[in-house]
Amino acid sequence: MSPRKSDSRDRMVLSAAALLREYGASATSIDRVLSHSGAPRGSVYHHFPGGRTQLIDEAVALAGDFIGGLLDAAARAGDPLEAVDAFFALWRERLLDSDFRNGCPIVAVAVETNDDAPQLARSAAAVFARWQESLAALLLHGGVPQERSTRLAAFIISAVEGAVIMCRAERSTAPIEAAAAEIHDLLRLALPARPDADHRPQTT
Repeated sequence: MSPRKSDSRDRMVLSAAALLREYGASATSIDRVLSHSGAPRGSVYHHFPGGRTQLIDEAVALAGDFIGGLLDAAARAGDPLEAVDAFFALWRERLLDSDFRNGCPIVAVAVETNDDAPQLARSAAAVFARWQESLAALLLHGGVPQERSTRLAAFIISAVEGAVIMCRAERSTAPIEAAAAEIHDLLRLALPARPDADHRPQTT
């Protein structure tokens, strides 16, 4: 059975996010999204009157919401150390599952010059800010002072994103495993003492 026409919009946004992860922003063209999603060409400007810029902007929001939702759920669970370990493990799994082809779609947009669409950089910044806010809330809930929670949250995101880039270049999970271990040890010192504080992140 062929997909319903009403699914075209969602399929295009999902495809754009997938293409951003693998190929970057410049290579995520309307033609490539149509080919990847199987959506009819006539649906492009019906669903996205802003064209490619609107499509990429919505793909960034979708990807940001997915990770943000995981972080929010972790914050509700209330175990900062396990949540951050899981955050690194998620990215490690994505790298392995894609044979090191998939990176972060937010980074893909943030690192490219978008003089004709400056809102894309603003959208990427908003996603990073949301992730940082969620992580900071998690750490604050775990007993880390507010100012340091904000700094540590920014550091964790920077460590993850930098490690993902290095892993793709080296075709190895060693960078993200090293980053996960160092962040784990840092948080053990930053968080109040807990009975099971000696456990290590499960990255293998």
